Amino acid sequence: MSATVAAQITEEQKQHFRDEGYMILERAIPDEHLQMLREECQFFIDLENRRMEAAGKESDGINHKGTRYFISQRFKESKRLHEFLFSELMAEICKATIGENSYLFWEQYVVKSAEKGMKFGWHQDSGYVGFEHTPYLTCWCALDDMSEQNGTAYVMPFSRQGTREIVPHTREEGSNDLICYRGEDPGDPILVPAGSIACFTSRSFHRSGFNRTNKMRRVYLPQYSPEPIINPKSGQAGGFTIPFLKNGVNVYKHEA
Repeated sequence: MSATVAAQITEEQKQHFRDEGYMILERAIPDEHLQMLREECQFFIDLENRRMEAAGKESDGINHKGTRYFISQRFKESKRLHEFLFSELMAEICKATIGENSYLFWEQYVVKSAEKGMKFGWHQDSGYVGFEHTPYLTCWCALDDMSEQNGTAYVMPFSRQGTREIVPHTREEGSNDLICYRGEDPGDPILVPAGSIACFTSRSFHRSGFNRTNKMRRVYLPQYSPEPIINPKSGQAGGFTIPFLKNGVNVYKHEA
């Protein structure tokens, strides 16, 4: 698989990313990485459940126990996630989208539980950062076959979105989601098999539906920036600032 990564990303896909803000890579994740991502997902769901139970909570921010999980910034607690995050596959995706220099900015699991997984409203990933920054890359990695029934994501092409800027977001009561769009356009559904990756810019409007099936719907979501994302007022990083590519060369050094 790794020897053909670059060939999988066509010029047409790269142009679609530039024009519309996203591209789809079907069945791009090697089988061994897909299995590893699923195993680590369950490990962190179990940890999150125990944490909420110990605190006597059914929800924590946008996490809802047994319903929806956003499990963020845990890769340093894992012995294996780095193998995927800093792989040749992700290097080629970064080079095809944000260029020869990249940093790991964020990583998280997004999980909708069977038959009750909640929706997630229209938003831009940049809307959650809280300050101006260079657009970054979101890699929406499907760990299960995706359908409208199990709550796949929908993305708005730039040609219909009408802007490439960060727009105001308002917090939705009940879900705590930040919402940027309340119009009628449903967006384009990401209907892909497990192991596929939807790559989109942090300025793209996207949402997801309810999971109405009897199985979990799992996504792993690494995000990469072309430069460190630093709050200009506080001087603090908005997320990770872990070097990955420098002039197209993988410079990540794993800390055992």
